[in-house]
Parts: sequence; structure tokens; C-alpha cells
Amino acid sequence: MQTIDGRVYASRAELSERAGYKGDASLRALWADREANGHPAARKIDRVLYWDLEEWEQWHAAYRRQRSGVDYSGSPDEELPPAAQAKVLGIDVSAISHYRENPPPGWPAPVRTEELESGRVREYRTRRQLWAYADAGPRAGTGGRTPAKGPDPRIALAAEALAAEPGRKAGETAAALAELHGGGLSTWKRIVTEARRG
Repeated sequence: MQTIDGRVYASRAELSERAGYKGDASLRALWADREANGHPAARKIDRVLYWDLEEWEQWHAAYRRQRSGVDYSGSPDEELPPAAQAKVLGIDVSAISHYRENPPPGWPAPVRTEELESGRVREYRTRRQLWAYADAGPRAGTGGRTPAKGPDPRIALAAEALAAEPGRKAGETAAALAELHGGGLSTWKRIVTEARRG
């Protein structure tokens, strides 16, 4: 990182690490599509691009929120059962059930539990907890998302990745996208193929 005029600037590799990405292909794709996504301007220092860290992190948080499929409406302190938690996060309810036994990093503890007649326990979490989890970075469970209405947003992600590295093989791009965003390799191969057609 570099400090210039009291502002901290970070390279692409440093931004990738702070944002929780593996590698910098996604950030290259975001930079390549900067006219469409509003990516902040860079500053070149010794032939390396640097971004104002605070400005970039604010932009990136807003960008993730916009593309995440997370529902940010409603009362932040409302306590939600598993089905409603899944709806807020835009994932399948089976993922929420799976999290009880195998919680992903950052998954919040329930604010309360309720014992059902069957002997099972229902866990409640607030919208605020779910929003904080979603905002924290790439997360598990995105492969189990319920399909969005309209065009599949994953096709745009694949198109961005293809534009960022046009010489890369389709299978390599699909593998990178699966690692970054979750989901199966075969699913991402199909999406990359669709993005190439578009």
C-alpha cells in the first residue's frame, strides 16, 4: 500500500486480498467494465495501478449489494425463521438447514431458538445479522440460490471474466468463477458457453 497526500492507496492484489477474492481475475474484470459499473479511477505508480482504498471499498460494498440478490428491505431487528432467512439471502432454504451442522465462516449465531413438537430446534436470526453476513464478502450457499426473475446475473459475471482475460480457456474461466462465486463447475461451464454466445 502507498500513502499519498494522507490517503491510502492499494494495488489490485491488495484489494483482492482485503475483499476476500482468490486471485485477481474478478477485479480485472470489474476494472475492464468500469464504464458500466462505475469502478473508481486508478492512479499509476511505478507502472502499477493503485486505487484510493476508502473510495474503492465504499464502491465495492455498494456494487456487491446491488448484485448480491440480497433483500435489504424490512425491519433490521425482525427475527426470522429459516425460510425467511433464505429469502433475505436469496438462497435455497436447504442451505440454511445445512448451516446448522456445517456453518460457513461468519455465519451468525441465532438470536433465539424455539423447540418444536417434533423435538427439532428452529433458529431465528435478525435481518441485520443476515445483511452483515452478506456484506462481509464472498459467502457459501450462493450455488443454492433460487433463480432470479429475468436474465441470469451469472452470465454477466462470466462475460466480465471472459472480457478480462480473452485468451483464457473456457474451462479455466468456469473453474475460477466456481471457486469465486460457488456452484458447480459444470454449471459454470454452461454459463460461460452462454456468455460466449451472447
